[in-house]
Amino acid sequence: MTNKTERQGLKENLTQFILLVVINAFVGGMVGIERTIIPQFASENFNISSKSAILSFIIAFGITKALTNYAFGKLANSLGRKKLLIIGWLFAIPVPVILINANFWGWVIFANILLGINQGLTWSSTVNMKIDLVGEKDRGFAMGLNEFSGYLAVGITAYLSGYIANKYGITPYPFYIGTVVAISGLLMTILFVKETKSFIKIESKISKSSSFENVFMETTFKNKTLSSVTQAGLVNNLNDGMIWGLLPILLLSINLDTEQIGLIAAAYPTFWGIGQLFTGKMSDFYSKKKMLFWGMFVQGISILFLPFISDFILLLSLSILLGIGTAIVYPTFLTVIAEESSPLQRAESIGAFRLWRDLGYAIGAIISGITADFFGVNFSIILIGLITIISSIIIQFRMPSKS
Repeated sequence: MTNKTERQGLKENLTQFILLVVINAFVGGMVGIERTIIPQFASENFNISSKSAILSFIIAFGITKALTNYAFGKLANSLGRKKLLIIGWLFAIPVPVILINANFWGWVIFANILLGINQGLTWSSTVNMKIDLVGEKDRGFAMGLNEFSGYLAVGITAYLSGYIANKYGITPYPFYIGTVVAISGLLMTILFVKETKSFIKIESKISKSSSFENVFMETTFKNKTLSSVTQAGLVNNLNDGMIWGLLPILLLSINLDTEQIGLIAAAYPTFWGIGQLFTGKMSDFYSKKKMLFWGMFVQGISILFLPFISDFILLLSLSILLGIGTAIVYPTFLTVIAEESSPLQRAESIGAFRLWRDLGYAIGAIISGITADFFGVNFSIILIGLITIISSIIIQFRMPSKS
């Protein structure tokens, strides 16, 4: 007989669900600190002018996070979600200390390797735990809330770090936020979070999703639905990696101050976050294929216009539009992956998807960094915008309409 704590559903598990929403806000807050200030940090503290060299921290972060996502998928059922969430927070604690005391660029790279492990373990844990808790009915809504809390926190800390840097300097004060976030997240996890892997046994008894012989190959190449979502996820984070690294550089070049840059940099993840409150629920009812196509297309158009505008309000508007486009696709990615995978293979399938999605950070940083060094920042941004539009076209022609 199943006890109350082992019944799936949002109402049945509301306390734990809300707790995980709050914890994922701390997860997002950890990475948001870097969204505004690291390119300027590289230039002022280490005299680095090469765009590809500046973006090397994103490459380190993206590759590490991607591999950690995949490792989580392999370990989640055996070790449990909570243990991996705790381990993820332990990797976060040294990050702000290293950044404050870094005396050469290699320490910044190392800090972002630790941050990548932190993000891979903690964000994967909260995603899977929420899916475990709510079951099939509210899956999209759950993903919307998860990503809302994480990316709203990214936007808030991106603004705060820019504001503090503008008032008190690049170091050390903006990085103190990271210390508070990491310790708070760790303590909340240890004291209050409950393991959820027992829920997948319940769901597997009623699930109609078929099992795959090779989860990685199906998610990456063979299954038309999963592979369409995977390529779009990669491109989404490819353009996000470019925005993370090159947008502050572009805005500095038109003489905006750090606080203005912080507002523009923060608007994108803030609307990305808030929008998912609505788009997550939408993905439970509306055509997921149409949501993915239009979301990627809006992203691409928003990025294409960035190099041609210098007005602060218009740039802020483009950042908001980019955030809305991303909000349309982000919870939908995870909802589709969860629907197409059997419960016992879901963590591994999500891990494979998130491997490729977060490799997009590294690929985006490499492509945009090299093209910016050889052809200029504007050319690089236009190229990434075109790649994003091509991704939307792949969704349109490869992904089955039933989705």
